[in-house]
Amino acid sequence: MPVLPGAEPYRHEGGEVGVLLCHGFTGSPQSLRPWAEHHAAHGLTVSLPLLPGHGTRWEDLQVTGWQDWYAEVDRELRLLAGRCSRVFVGGLSMGGALALRLAARHGDDVAGVVVVNPVNRVHGLSAYALPVARHLARTTKGVTGDIAKEGAAELGYDRVPLHAAHSLREFLRRLDGELPQVTQPLLLLRSAHDHVVPAADSARVLSRVSSRDVTETVLEQSRHVATLDYDADRIFEGSLAFVGRLAPMTGKEGTAAVG
Repeated sequence: MPVLPGAEPYRHEGGEVGVLLCHGFTGSPQSLRPWAEHHAAHGLTVSLPLLPGHGTRWEDLQVTGWQDWYAEVDRELRLLAGRCSRVFVGGLSMGGALALRLAARHGDDVAGVVVVNPVNRVHGLSAYALPVARHLARTTKGVTGDIAKEGAAELGYDRVPLHAAHSLREFLRRLDGELPQVTQPLLLLRSAHDHVVPAADSARVLSRVSSRDVTETVLEQSRHVATLDYDADRIFEGSLAFVGRLAPMTGKEGTAAVG
C-alpha cells in the first residue's frame, strides 16, 4: 500500500550530533515532523522513521507486532551511531516507550532520552480482555487526534487493530522490567490534559529508571499529541537545550532533508 501523503519518514544529514525520533501507536511521522525539522534547522542529523504497519491503512498494522516496530528504530539507531559521535533518542507516546527501550539496551550508544507523554501500560478492563477479544473482533475505536489547538490535526488511523494492541501490551510489560537499565539523562514532558495516556504512566517511568539526571516538564496547555499542540515550541526548545547541554553543537547547518 502507498504511504499516506504526509506520513513519509524524514531524514536530515546534519552534523556530528544525531537525534532519532519515534512516533506513536497508529500514528505517523507527521506528528513529529515539526520537532524533527526544528532540530534539523539547528544542524543536527535527524532520523524520523515510519514504523511498520503505520502510515498506510489499519489492516497493515494488524499483521505487525512490537518486534517489527522496535526492529525499525533499532536499525535506525545503529545507522545514526555509525554516522554521529553522539546520538539522542526521543518519542511520543509509544514512541517514547520505544526510545526508552533503545536506551535500556544500547547503553553508552545513547547519550540522552527525551520522551513526550510516554505510555507505560494499556489501561482499563479491556486491556485484560485483549488476549481473547482480538480473536473475536478486529478493531476498536482509534486513539489519534487528542489535540487542544484549533486547526491542528494528527495523521493516523481511526481504528485500533486488536492484534496490534495486544502486541503493544506485551511490549509495555516487557519494557517495564527493563526500565531500571535506563541510566542516561532523561527529559520527560507530559501534558496536563492528556486523554490518552494518564499521568500515572509518566510517574511510573520516572520511578523505574535509574537515571540521575532527570527533568520533568508539565505542558499545561496541551493534550496527548503535544508535539502538534500549544506547547510544541516548549518541547522543541527544551529538547534542543537538553541536547546542547549534553553535546555542545556548532550550530552549523547540514545538507538538505530527504522525506
